[in-house]
Amino acid sequence: MSDVLQQLADVLEQRKQQSDEPSYVAGLYAKGLDHILKKIGEEATETIIAAKDGDPQKIVYETADLWFHSLVMLAHCGLGPQAVLDELQRRFGLSGLQEKAQRPASSQ
Repeated sequence: MSDVLQQLADVLEQRKQQSDEPSYVAGLYAKGLDHILKKIGEEATETIIAAKDGDPQKIVYETADLWFHSLVMLAHCGLGPQAVLDELQRRFGLSGLQEKAQRPASSQ
């Protein structure tokens, strides 16, 4: 796993324990999962707009925000980036159609 992802995951876990400290991440945790999910939706929309605009710098900036808030959601749910990387590794070399066919019907 990328050192940056691990470092960020570590900081996000620390912020879960320091909810009394003034911190953006601690504030997200305090507001709960629905608020975190709303932020992911906002960042996804901003990423889409940046991609449509075609400005590489904005695309990277907004994608970083999307990834960041997704990592907050994972941490809130007791997961980390390694779980996602493991799933991506599992899918490596598997066609998208094969992978989708292997999913339970409820997740397709």
